[in-house]
Amino acid sequence: MTLDHGIAGDTYIVEALHLPQNMERRLQALGMIKGTKVSVLNNKNAGTMIIQMRSTRLALGKGISSHIEVRS
Repeated sequence: MTLDHGIAGDTYIVEALHLPQNMERRLQALGMIKGTKVSVLNNKNAGTMIIQMRSTRLALGKGISSHIEVRS
């Protein structure tokens, strides 16, 4: 499944990033690599979601979160 389908309060594990190389590298530099645990703090259906990975909170748009493959 992709991260944009994540439910607030649930934790997922990153499986793969399917993004343009520059965006993928930026997220990897922030610590989002395969195996990273990601907690969904807020997921508005309008597209923006707030996640937490390690001690970092990020706001991601649907255009990005829909290209991050995760598992529960």
